Amino acid sequence: MESLSIATPRVLRPVIGSVTLSLIVALYLVSVTNRTFWSKAMEYLAAPSTAVFLLGIGLFSLFAAICVTASVKYLTKPFFILLIMIAAACSRFMDTFGTIIDVDMIRNAAETTGSEAGHLLTAGFLAHMFLFGIVPSLLIAVVRIKHRPFPQKFKHNIVLILCLLAVFTSVSIANVRTFASTIRQHRDLVATLNPVAPIFNAVRFGLATGADKNVAVQPLGTDARVIAPTQSGKPRVTIIVAGETARAENFSLGGYARQTNPLLARQDVQYFTDTSSCGTSTAVSLPCMFSVYPRSSYTHRKGLETENLLDVLTRAGVKAEWWENNTGSKGVADRIAYTSFSDINDPRFCKNNECLDGVALDRLGAWLDGVKGDSVLVIHQLGSHGPAYHLRYPENFSRFTPECRTAELGNCSRQEIVDTYDNSILYTDYILSTVIDMLKARGDRMAGAMVYMSDHGESLGERGLYLHGAPYFIAPPQQTHIPFVLWTGSETKAGIDQACLRATLDEPRSHDNLFHTVLGLMNVSTKVYEPALDALATCRTRAAS
Repeated sequence: MESLSIATPRVLRPVIGSVTLSLIVALYLVSVTNRTFWSKAMEYLAAPSTAVFLLGIGLFSLFAAICVTASVKYLTKPFFILLIMIAAACSRFMDTFGTIIDVDMIRNAAETTGSEAGHLLTAGFLAHMFLFGIVPSLLIAVVRIKHRPFPQKFKHNIVLILCLLAVFTSVSIANVRTFASTIRQHRDLVATLNPVAPIFNAVRFGLATGADKNVAVQPLGTDARVIAPTQSGKPRVTIIVAGETARAENFSLGGYARQTNPLLARQDVQYFTDTSSCGTSTAVSLPCMFSVYPRSSYTHRKGLETENLLDVLTRAGVKAEWWENNTGSKGVADRIAYTSFSDINDPRFCKNNECLDGVALDRLGAWLDGVKGDSVLVIHQLGSHGPAYHLRYPENFSRFTPECRTAELGNCSRQEIVDTYDNSILYTDYILSTVIDMLKARGDRMAGAMVYMSDHGESLGERGLYLHGAPYFIAPPQQTHIPFVLWTGSETKAGIDQACLRATLDEPRSHDNLFHTVLGLMNVSTKVYEPALDALATCRTRAAS
């Protein structure tokens, strides 16, 4: 019997030349994944104009030169797919939220938690990645790439790359005045070139992170000491509430039309109306606000290699402790007692390791009752962190409606977003007022104070921007103008001229003031204390010194 042989048909796969594919990928990256860049370019270059057209020609030539350079056998597909996936992810955040992927934004992303990141991985994000990342990547994976023999390919590609670079150079030189002037006035333009800017900043972040691994922390305030106990002998207790994503524009204490601070308005608090943040993201602002360095000279490296406010307090004999309900202390609390509420995951307040700020109030009474000496407690809030504003407060705080009950802000009207955000501020008002009430209730046993500062603000659609993290040089005031609230108990208040303090409330303040104001409240003497940066120094009476 003759054996039967069955021929298996070969799967037909399209064949494309490596140079042709390189040009297609370059065109895709320049045009499809750079919507934000081109919208800014057309605005800044007053489109329609010849400059915009020539900019397109120049950038396509540059991208094409890069792609052709990488079109080496076994490297072409992985490299192109990686570029497309990076560009797709970055374009989602730039096009949807107005985000710029700089070093600080990458650091913020690297230090985030799974819960926080999960709010950004919405159905809209997945659909965007499928359409603009996975589909073109699959097309590249399917095709067969035709490469010339190496000697021929080398010569051909070198000539083509030089021609493409010549076009890029010619366009740049011919329009050098226009382009240079535009870039100088609008530095955000180059910062949104996708995926060049994100990849460049990722490399910078990686290099900086590697260099930071062996940082040795230098001591600060080695002469720190508490000058004298209170006249009554009661311990001084200051609670610092480090807010999250609260913008001053939506605080009724500062004139906002809606009553978002009804409880604080009944407390005897001082509200500093003109306060600026050190940065526009937690990764920058949090360590900066506890640092001895002002924003003008602060760097991430300095923050790592220098002790902070809590170290100085500890050295002076003050008990310092940190309660975490966000994405970590960013190194600020590395050398003091530390509690993470997401790790405890109390089901009464927490879901999927993300907790309402009421979890801190549940434990605060017992902590205060256990105070034996001068103490500072830092409560790092979850606050108003977006985009899932609706998850930042209990249902009974849904006062402003209709709400945006999703993290997909594109599915909500701007009014719904503002309503939901304002409800989160209303909940922060409750948290702060309750902290004050707890301190008041123990006024017979301690000299209490509360300081509240947000780490940064938030954009809610103004100028097409959402969330936070914009580079400081272009950040709108919504991201940098923050609330600063101070409450002092009767004994602490007695040492401050209240009329004098009220007269200073509209003066410019910033995160620079936190370090020195808290040292002043705790009556700590040290050479690193600067009275000029203590928000209360000019109004302290002699009896308080």
